[in-house]
Amino acid sequence: MRECPSCGGTRFISDYERGEIYCKKCGLVIEDTLFDFGPEWRAFDREQLNKRARTGGLLRYAKLGKGLTTEIDKYDKDIKGRTIPAERKAKFYRLRKWQVRAKMATSLQRNLSKALPELDRMCSFLKIPPNVKEECALLYRKCAEKGIVKGRSIESMVAAVIYLVTRKNKIPRTLEELEIASGVKRKLISGSFRKIVHEMKIKMPIATAADYVPSLAVRLGASGKVMAKAIELVEKARKNSITTGKVPISVAIAALYLSADLVKDEKMRRDVKVPGISNNTIKIRYEELLKKVVQKEKTKKTEELSI
Repeated sequence: MRECPSCGGTRFISDYERGEIYCKKCGLVIEDTLFDFGPEWRAFDREQLNKRARTGGLLRYAKLGKGLTTEIDKYDKDIKGRTIPAERKAKFYRLRKWQVRAKMATSLQRNLSKALPELDRMCSFLKIPPNVKEECALLYRKCAEKGIVKGRSIESMVAAVIYLVTRKNKIPRTLEELEIASGVKRKLISGSFRKIVHEMKIKMPIATAADYVPSLAVRLGASGKVMAKAIELVEKARKNSITTGKVPISVAIAALYLSADLVKDEKMRRDVKVPGISNNTIKIRYEELLKKVVQKEKTKKTEELSI
């Protein structure tokens, strides 16, 4: 660790106006030729900052050119909205044609041109947040660059990427939901998922019932109180090994229904169907949680009070 030669202090202050670094304790100047990496202009309000800044927006991996591509539109108008003279239209037509060809120059770019719109469609259908969609796009780009997508359908690979990333971010989507969104059989999606995990050497977390509760609560229109109670029930069931061997999403739905009854919330919807989960399964999980968690706790409290 760097120390001040005068007092031995380790805390320093950088003064970019004077180009100096000095010791906070004794004030000794350590360096006097500090570079200023900031802009050469100044802005006194937000409007000036937006006008003078020469940088673009953030990189968007879900877009083909990452948001940095130059677009030549088909309306033949200049930046002020005026129509381009007829003698220059042919030139812009050729520029537009070569621009499109340059985007599709390699097989990777052609694959991304089909995969990224499909990713955008599926994420919109499944109501996946924008930050998670960007992570999905980044992972798909890495898979495409490594050649993992070769020999597999684009839809199955995109669905597998969504399945993987949503599980990592604790907002999992089921294979049944992805099958409906992509139009590809779940067997192909799971095969593509295993391929990505193996080739990219990704360690996947196990999806628990608590991970499914927030997204299901939104779909069912449950209140925050119901959702908190459902997570509490799921955690108690996990500690008592009740959820072992059970489909996590069925336990999550049953916990939401039971917590709504305990909180006496009659506004929560119960007509939402989850693909792959029958009403009979939800009923069985509901009764298990009621008997082994709620009633067991009540019995325990009664015994404690009697003692």
